[in-house]
Amino acid sequence: MGERDDPGVIGRRVQRLRVEQGLTQRQLAEPVYTPAYISTLESGRVRPSDDALRHLADRLGVAFDELATGHSARLVTELRLRLTDAQRTLAVGETEAAAGQYAELLAEAETHGLAPEQSTALLGLGECALETGELVAGRQYFERAEECLAGAPLPARVPALRGRAVAHYLAGELRYAVYLLETALDELNRGGLHDPDALLLLYASAIGPYMDMGAHARAAQAAEFALALAPQSGDPALVARMHRSVARTLVAEGRLAEADASLAKAAELYRGLQIRTELANCHWMRGYVYAQDGRLERAEAELREALGMLSAKRAALYSSQVAVELADVLHRRGRSDEAAALLHDVLGHLSPERGAVHSAAAHRLLGIIAEDARRTEDAEEHYVRALSLLERAGAAGDLADLCRLLGDLLRRTGRVEAALDAYRTGLGHRTAPGTTTLGPAPAQPPL
Repeated sequence: MGERDDPGVIGRRVQRLRVEQGLTQRQLAEPVYTPAYISTLESGRVRPSDDALRHLADRLGVAFDELATGHSARLVTELRLRLTDAQRTLAVGETEAAAGQYAELLAEAETHGLAPEQSTALLGLGECALETGELVAGRQYFERAEECLAGAPLPARVPALRGRAVAHYLAGELRYAVYLLETALDELNRGGLHDPDALLLLYASAIGPYMDMGAHARAAQAAEFALALAPQSGDPALVARMHRSVARTLVAEGRLAEADASLAKAAELYRGLQIRTELANCHWMRGYVYAQDGRLERAEAELREALGMLSAKRAALYSSQVAVELADVLHRRGRSDEAAALLHDVLGHLSPERGAVHSAAAHRLLGIIAEDARRTEDAEEHYVRALSLLERAGAAGDLADLCRLLGDLLRRTGRVEAALDAYRTGLGHRTAPGTTTLGPAPAQPPL
């Protein structure tokens, strides 16, 4: 249940319970201990052994853990049950309702000083914030969750660390997001901490920033690892619901340890359901690869699969990113009007602080569509907006290509000096295909 309180706190708790029940120190002590021992214990001058605490708990009619830590075992189990309910609410896409549940549970966990439950509630609030695009708030929730788990092994801290990295990525801070993810992957794999769920979360979360930085080979490898690690489950939602129901009956019967075990299984399955977003990233990556290879029909199918998975969770920000990739495929298949309509809708969900790279990609593609339609001024406006967004995010590979597009447009309209400036800017950001200035790739898992 957690670490014991210090002797002074335990002593005051024993005294309060003894007085509330009208017992003397002799009545509480006998036949195993003496009144003098109880007096010394209540004054905080002795640290009671486990045997002494079990004797006192039995005489006082409370659980051992409640006497040692001040936390009712039933209270903690019921709090965990409600946290699992909040996880279910988030997993089925009811983000606002889940955020309300998590906020209430966080307040209760803080009141009772329950650090593991605080961390779970903070993680939930962080996930809700990512879903709604509140990136600063989300990052702060994940940072607080990491603080609660400061002494825990790395696999236990991965969900909070991954959440923080995703918040930085979605805010356009690509390099720092990759640094966080690769550092954790390297530590897990080199240290032999091959936790499949932790590795899956990290690899799948790295795909987006890798792609945006031009590290397509690393993105493809991360997708391959993520799909290989993805847990196989027939219907995790059904199994999780069963475990929640079983836990409720066990709590009612007072079988709290068994209820906790059932809740742990349900929580693990609901975490797996949240991986749906991460697996959508893998379909996104496959769609991108097919598009690069010219297999546009298969690319569209993969991207629509990713978009469907994300829309089912109402993940507006992630959905917008995949929609940009889908619009590119639609344009290349000759459906430019459909692509433009999709992009204009997407731009309503993106901003420099929320999806800068994909906002830039939307403007770039709208520029290409406008240029094809001989709307030169509109094309230039979209290219310039895209350039500003990419410079801020540091997406070097995309910057070089965009500067070429803008330079070509300016040259065709007779503005040669401006075109040369655009080309020079692009050369300054030029990188070899599929590379970045990232360091060596992290150690690989033993698949």
